[in-house]
Amino acid sequence: MNNEGEQLLGRLISGEVTDENDKEYFVQVSGLTFQLDKTEIKKPLKHGSHFTGFAYENEGHHLQMTRNAPKVMVDHYAIGEVVRVQHGLGVFVNIGLPNKDLVVSLDDLPEMASLWPQRGDRLMLAIKLDKKGRMWGDLADEGLFRVIAQPVTKKMNNQDVVATAYRLKLAGTMVITSDYHLGFIDPSERDQEPRLGQQLQARVISQYPDGTLKLSLRPRAYEAIGDDALMLLATLQHAPEGKINFTDKSAPEDIQDYFGISKGQFKRAVGHLMKERFAAQHDGYLWLTEAGRDHDGRTD
Repeated sequence: MNNEGEQLLGRLISGEVTDENDKEYFVQVSGLTFQLDKTEIKKPLKHGSHFTGFAYENEGHHLQMTRNAPKVMVDHYAIGEVVRVQHGLGVFVNIGLPNKDLVVSLDDLPEMASLWPQRGDRLMLAIKLDKKGRMWGDLADEGLFRVIAQPVTKKMNNQDVVATAYRLKLAGTMVITSDYHLGFIDPSERDQEPRLGQQLQARVISQYPDGTLKLSLRPRAYEAIGDDALMLLATLQHAPEGKINFTDKSAPEDIQDYFGISKGQFKRAVGHLMKERFAAQHDGYLWLTEAGRDHDGRTD
């Protein structure tokens, strides 16, 4: 392929229909011949007419044009879905072409293979060409995400969002939500580091001064502590002086008689409340803390 031909791929181009067979038309552009699948064309094309379509090299290494142009092109960024991982090469991304997936090179992926995108993950990318004219996936950078980001509002606090990880840093994970709001997940707000391109169920904690959402992958306290802990918390909230004469040292039969749960269940519930700092044990009592007093015990 000549240098001019290399600049045709990954773009919408126009050429002249010069020939055909039973399955394909052939379109000439700058001395190169591109195949065009006849099943895409409703009205037959005449020889000498012009056709505009998206140019690429298919998996069989043949030049091809399609009228069904993908959103992902040279200098045009859009979302593609990962369909295959090949260690030693990179990940293959479906951008909507019938016989060509775009490869994101391992050079552009995290050093740790465990953080590579997996099948079904989503990447924002465009097409770039190497010196041999081959098409590769070009991942969007931070600047692009800043450009497409939508402003946030205070009303978003405590909302659930779906977010996709687009940048992995030591300080945390940068994500973009399905509504194009930027978010950040601190390592303290997750159990494990998300993969690049992984879709996440997150909740909004607050907002940073620059308008980025502060997100958490951890459940809300009332979701995390469970029904037994909620029942115990409600008991504390209604108890005189915010204390009850039960601890993890109490007799199993006393716990069963009063709460209707086993001592094991009681200890787990107490542990959850103490972990969330809703309760504390001392002087032979279980005490309600200030945080527990303020907790509304919602379950929805």
